[in-house]
Amino acid sequence: MKILEIESLVFPEVKVIRFSRFTDKRGYFTETYRFAQLEQIIPQLRIKQVMESHSKKNVLRGFHLQYDPPMGKLVRTVVGEMIDFFLDLRKESKTFGFIGGYQMPSSWIDEYDQWIWIPPGFAHGNFYLKESTIEYFATEIYNPQGEVGIYPLAEDINWSYCDIMIKKIFDQYKEKAILSEKDKKGLTISQWKKNLKFK
Repeated sequence: MKILEIESLVFPEVKVIRFSRFTDKRGYFTETYRFAQLEQIIPQLRIKQVMESHSKKNVLRGFHLQYDPPMGKLVRTVVGEMIDFFLDLRKESKTFGFIGGYQMPSSWIDEYDQWIWIPPGFAHGNFYLKESTIEYFATEIYNPQGEVGIYPLAEDINWSYCDIMIKKIFDQYKEKAILSEKDKKGLTISQWKKNLKFK
């Protein structure tokens, strides 16, 4: 795996890892994951589950947090384009309730690919600007009884740390967003903060 760059985003714990594709006139070949290499970069990365998701344009998924057991996620766009969102729900954090976003397009002609690492304690979601397929590796097995959903359009999410262009794109398209019934019933930040499980 040829890693090109590691970049921390809004929160230092959230990282983007860019890696090379080897391209020629036939297409490309790439090594997407090497355990020893990535686990040296992210020590808490111990993969227990691998998932794939396909979404149509304007689908908004999230924001989901698995707190029991705490789950970290390593996510990439296989093909398409999404904005990946990460919402700080760590109860002792000074940035509790703050959100960041990162735009992740991917096509077969790109010379590199990239992962984004969403650590435990951050709710995660995706907004799809194109019909897309994504892949994500999880550090724990999914437990629906240990999950909470924050309503993605909740007014008390703090967007002040989010990249201005990401927020502008989100505001432009959020009225067209396609949400599941489950995600429409997500909590506000203040409701989650008062939740007994959170305490």
